[in-house]
Amino acid sequence: MALLFVSAHDHAADWVHELKAQLPDMDVRVWPEGMGDPAEIDYALVWKPPSGLLASLPNLKVIFSLGAGVDALLADPTLPDLPLVRMVEPGLTEGMTEYVCLHVLRWHRDAPLFEAQQRDVVWKQLTHQHLARERRVGILGLGALGSDAAQALKALRFDVAGWSRSPKSLDGITTYHGAEGLTPFLARTDILVCLLPLTPDTENILDSGLFAQLPRGAVVINAARGRHLVEEDLLAALDRGHLAGATLDVFRTEPLPPDHPFWTHPKVTVTPHVAAITQARTAVEQVVGGLKRLAAGQPLINLVDRQRGY
Repeated sequence: MALLFVSAHDHAADWVHELKAQLPDMDVRVWPEGMGDPAEIDYALVWKPPSGLLASLPNLKVIFSLGAGVDALLADPTLPDLPLVRMVEPGLTEGMTEYVCLHVLRWHRDAPLFEAQQRDVVWKQLTHQHLARERRVGILGLGALGSDAAQALKALRFDVAGWSRSPKSLDGITTYHGAEGLTPFLARTDILVCLLPLTPDTENILDSGLFAQLPRGAVVINAARGRHLVEEDLLAALDRGHLAGATLDVFRTEPLPPDHPFWTHPKVTVTPHVAAITQARTAVEQVVGGLKRLAAGQPLINLVDRQRGY
């Protein structure tokens, strides 16, 4: 059996080391130089493979994604009709939760204001300080990432709610779902965090209509996908003062072009798609577990529903 590793963004040597440590008999190959005979490849572990590559592997049985989002894979018209497993693993979840908590707290405690004051050599104290229980945070998307982030924010005493496509129940979290639940969810949200999967239904969801339903002075954090956000609508909402700020980790064009207004906008924080990174030392367990389940004739977990897009 041979597994093909395909990613221009990940450190292949780390993955080969971790896979061989747990599956010493597995033939692990790295695309492109080490692929060998395409007919010998049984499994593929990938992030944004070139279009047509997976279709060129005649005996491929399963595709494992290196990321939680599989929109790039599903956008490939040549993608084989094979089981597709998305990445759900503790390290990825923990990393995203850390990022979300960091930036929620950053806006909650007015860190951008104080950073600007330091640059301008200004000493000015605030006369009022909100407590976390007085700040309403809303999580768009209550999958593995969103649910964990919601629980962590709740533990920090924030007033947390979540919205999802279908009904979800989380201890201590107010939940909304479906089109009818989106408006009341937005109306009670001071800091909005987008952790949705990218699907045809969620593309461009962060637009002027959605922003208008948030309270004046709300903040938006997008750590999901760049195509969730209508960039010009965000800039307009910031410039007219309806939104107080935004933290953006994902963009329609990456790297973000050097002349993009997000770089210099005083109300925008930019991070270079680093909210949560799949790391071999923690993520390898899911891949190895999936291969062992296959060998034992057991059903795979975290299979992608192609109709839903996640």
